[in-house]
Amino acid sequence: MSLLDLAAGATRRDETVEIVLLLAFAGGYIDAYTWIIHGVMANAQTANLIFLWVHATAGDWTRALHFVPPLLAFAAGIVTAAWLRRAAGERASAISTLLEILLLIAISILHNRVPDLAGTLGISFVAAMQTAIFTKVEGVLCSTVMVTGNLRQAIETVFVAVAGGTPPGTLRRSGIFFALCAVFGFGAAAGAFATQAIPNLALGIPVVALLAVLLRCEASDQRAAR
Repeated sequence: MSLLDLAAGATRRDETVEIVLLLAFAGGYIDAYTWIIHGVMANAQTANLIFLWVHATAGDWTRALHFVPPLLAFAAGIVTAAWLRRAAGERASAISTLLEILLLIAISILHNRVPDLAGTLGISFVAAMQTAIFTKVEGVLCSTVMVTGNLRQAIETVFVAVAGGTPPGTLRRSGIFFALCAVFGFGAAAGAFATQAIPNLALGIPVVALLAVLLRCEASDQRAAR
């Protein structure tokens, strides 16, 4: 599907604007949390890979290897999400969200005992599942764990609108992508503040956002079943 194609038929429950914005908030929040607490990125594996090679080329292998576990955990999360989509079908979004909630609660509990294991492995695994399961908004590819692609699409759609001959929904779609970028940034700001103010309880905030996502998914399932 091209950037400006309208989604056919009704919007899938896991592609609604409300759900994607909640996930973007959680994505930004979790990235800020892991950077402040553990010095790695939960979502932005590009950054982890760059830091790995920067330190490796400088001969600082101890610091370089610090960025390997989140990369491996992210890969494991992608594989798990792919299996879940195949095994659960339409239920994959709700099941993955429930798993994310449970994992974040477990990580929060274990944080004081095994902080490195909980932070670099558990949270990157959670982030990978989110990015692999929730990939679209109203039928168009997007990301809830980084802003690069969303910003590109927002700017592209504005250019198309200014150039003329815009398909229906172009400006609205641009607004959605700008909103994703803004909410991701707001989530990062909230994550940075809460991590420093209430470090032991900070992960409770993205859990609340994910609970809202889960409830909306379940409500949509119940309406569809009637």
